[in-house]
Amino acid sequence: MTRLWFEQALLPDGWAADVAIDIDGGGIASVTPGAARDGAEAYAGAAVPGLANLHSHAFQRGMAGLTERRGTTSDSFWTWRETMYGFLARLTPDDVEAIAAELYIEMLEAGFTAVGEFHYLHHAADGTPYDDIAEMAARIAAASAESGIGLTLLPVFYETGGFGGQPSTDGQRRFHNDIDRYLTLLDGAGDAVRTLPGAIVGVAPHSLRAVTPDTLTRAVAACPDGPIHIHIAEQQKEVDDCLAWSGQRPVEWLFGNQPVDDRWCLIHSTHMTGVETEALAKSGAVAGLCPVTEANLGDGIFPGVDFLGHGGRFGVGSDSNVRISLPEELSTLEYGQRLRDESRNCLATEPGSTGRQIVDRALSGGAQALGRASGAIAPGMAADIVRLDPDHPVLVAAAGDSWIDGWLFSGTNACVADVWARGRHVVSGGRHMARDAIARRFARVMRALLE
Repeated sequence: MTRLWFEQALLPDGWAADVAIDIDGGGIASVTPGAARDGAEAYAGAAVPGLANLHSHAFQRGMAGLTERRGTTSDSFWTWRETMYGFLARLTPDDVEAIAAELYIEMLEAGFTAVGEFHYLHHAADGTPYDDIAEMAARIAAASAESGIGLTLLPVFYETGGFGGQPSTDGQRRFHNDIDRYLTLLDGAGDAVRTLPGAIVGVAPHSLRAVTPDTLTRAVAACPDGPIHIHIAEQQKEVDDCLAWSGQRPVEWLFGNQPVDDRWCLIHSTHMTGVETEALAKSGAVAGLCPVTEANLGDGIFPGVDFLGHGGRFGVGSDSNVRISLPEELSTLEYGQRLRDESRNCLATEPGSTGRQIVDRALSGGAQALGRASGAIAPGMAADIVRLDPDHPVLVAAAGDSWIDGWLFSGTNACVADVWARGRHVVSGGRHMARDAIARRFARVMRALLE
């Protein structure tokens, strides 16, 4: 049993002072406001729940900064994708593990304590499965174990190269599987995380353009209890191609052909009609939003105000991992709504702190999307705790919700002083405990890849 004591903590019913938290086996056993320090590890500042990063492609962290060059034609998601295919063609399992470990310590230093790894880099460079078909999944699990971040592993099913069963391209051969081989891979992924505390495995049909209706149904049926994630309606071209194939828009088609419920997480959902927005909100599914990546790729702006007006749930992820910043993901989400609507505090649905309302929703939506008992400092939850630094310039006079507003809208990752993931103290003084060794290995890999 470990006992931590914080001057302030954000609990499910609001802020409390002098809070003792007892941790046992990676979970929170008890929470006691107004407690004496006694022999506890005592910390100044504020404790807040760790946030789930619900959508990540780990290997893409190695591409950060490599795609900001204009080509001879107008650039878009689709030209970016070709650059991505070229980069991933060179990666070995050792490379992927090194990149993922670096990414995960950066996430923890930013205040993310769990990740949904939307994992689609499965095979060797020529498309041949490794002897262990789940070799790459095991490398993701190893990076999670080394860093301490909680893992929801989402092996991706990618069977076709476009709507209507178009063949995959050469650039997609490292993640192509037919449905039978995918189900074997899914079993292997379960074996890969079996000894990883708190790990969860779900399914991730990549997108409607990457599966057929029949194989989508089989993939979903293979996961009767776990989370189901899918990219949807990210780009206008995707909407147009879906209309040409089926006569329906992507979200419209999905709701007409799958039993979408609270186990589902629809990633992006950028381009929706009002009817689709309402249907998603009322389904209980989570909208998986990746504001920094969506801005970087020019995807568009999620209809957040309308979605929340219908009671929708959301969480955030770092997707392409071009930048790892919890406050930037959440502030970019709000600022996109402000730019579109020429208004302020758009995602606050009631008077009070905008930052607090956004964080509360991202905490609950992220935990739901990853199938994790987390997102709150409360008994029975995972001991995922972030301590904000009371000496950071934007937090020196913080109290109550101003901790959150300062962090999100004026702060950086430097606001995070300490992080516990499942009770493991992984970040101290703003630095991950294993940063030096992991960063050196990452640097060696990147120099070799880019020389």
